[in-house]
Amino acid sequence: MADSGTAGGAALAAPAPGPGSGGPGPRVYFQSPPGAAGEGPGGADDEGPVRRQGKVTVKYDRKELRKRLNLEEWILEQLTRLYDCQEEEIPELEIDVDELLDRGSDDARAARVKELLVDCYKPTEAFISGLLDKIRGMQKLSTPQKK
Repeated sequence: MADSGTAGGAALAAPAPGPGSGGPGPRVYFQSPPGAAGEGPGGADDEGPVRRQGKVTVKYDRKELRKRLNLEEWILEQLTRLYDCQEEEIPELEIDVDELLDRGSDDARAARVKELLVDCYKPTEAFISGLLDKIRGMQKLSTPQKK
C-alpha cells in the first residue's frame, strides 16, 4: 500500500475477525517510521514500532461491487456462447455498465449493446434482454455511495 500521509509510516492490515465475532471487519494499523517510536510524552521505549489504529474509508458498497463482479462474469460467459469461442478469442468490445446506466431508457441501452455486438452472427436479443434485466436497479460505480 502506498504512503497514506502518515509521516512515512507503513500501513499494515490486521487479519479479519473470525465468523461470529461481531467485529467490524479488517483493521488497518499504521506503523510509525523508525525513530518515531517513543517520541512524545513518556520518553523512549525499546519495544519497537508503535502501532496505531487508522481509519480506512471504502468508496463503494461491497454488495454493489459483488453484484458488478457477478454481472461481468455473466457477460463473459454469455459472450463466449454468442461468439462460440474461448474467452481469450472474444473480439475486443467493452460493455461499459456505467455507460449503459447513464442512458435514459432501456431502448437506448439496448441500441448501444446492439451497436457493440454488430459483428455477432448469433441472435443477441436474449443476451440484451438478460443484460438489461440484470443492470436494472444497479448503481453507477463512478459516484461514491453516501452513508
